[in-house]
Formats: sequence, C-alpha cells, structure tokens
Amino acid sequence: MVEMTLNKIRIDEKSEGQMIVLKEKTGTRQLPIIIGISEVAAIKRNISGIEPPRPMTHDLLANIVSGVGARLEKVVIDKIEANTFYAKLVLKVKSDSGRDKKTLIDARPSDSIALAIRLEAPIFVEENVFEELKKYEQVI
Repeated sequence: MVEMTLNKIRIDEKSEGQMIVLKEKTGTRQLPIIIGISEVAAIKRNISGIEPPRPMTHDLLANIVSGVGARLEKVVIDKIEANTFYAKLVLKVKSDSGRDKKTLIDARPSDSIALAIRLEAPIFVEENVFEELKKYEQVI
C-alpha cells in the first residue's frame, strides 16, 4: 500500500464531475479521481475551516464514528473497475470483550476521503490500482 495525501482540488462549476488529486506521500505518483460537486464541496469546506451551522452529511458520519467509540484507522482505495474506483474504510471498534475489532466498510473514495480529512486518518492506495491505471496511462 502507498500512503497518499490530498494534493489538489479542481472545481469546475460548469461540470458535474470535479477532480481531486492524491499525491504519493514519499514519492511523485499522483492519482486523479473524478468526484461529484457535493463531495468536492464537502472536502473543500473542511479544508478551508468552514463550519456549517448544522452538521453536514460527512460531519454527521464522523460524529457517528466517534460517538460509538470507533476510530477510522485508514482509508484504502483498493481497486478500479470500468473507470470506477473502490475504497474501504478500516474502522477499529471496541468489541464487548473490550478488544479492538477491525471492520471494513465498502465506500466511495470521495466519501472516504471526506471522512478521512475530518477524522485525520491516513489515505492509502493499493499498488494494484497504480498498475491497472498504467494500462490506460491515467497516472499523472
């Protein structure tokens, strides 16, 4: 797995598809991901420190994760199929016995990244995603 950071947000108000670009934390590879306008707005609002008067959807989800005593350990973008990225939320949840239990939740990368930013969790991309993208020369 390769740790990534959010490097760029590209907003085009005339288009439904917006772009975020993840950059390899200790390297040069970048991964562009097309996401929706509401998801890019949620990410941008959080990065800009804009606090809505009431919790927005990603804020609510972050509050639920924290409120039930779970912790977002990391986000993993683990595959791409038919130009669609897939991600997993890796949550640590205390079991009834008091031991940590890992739970994987399937999620869209855009929602995963929005949540990771709010909960300060690392973002990873599986190496196989980069390999698959090389076939289409989509890694920039």
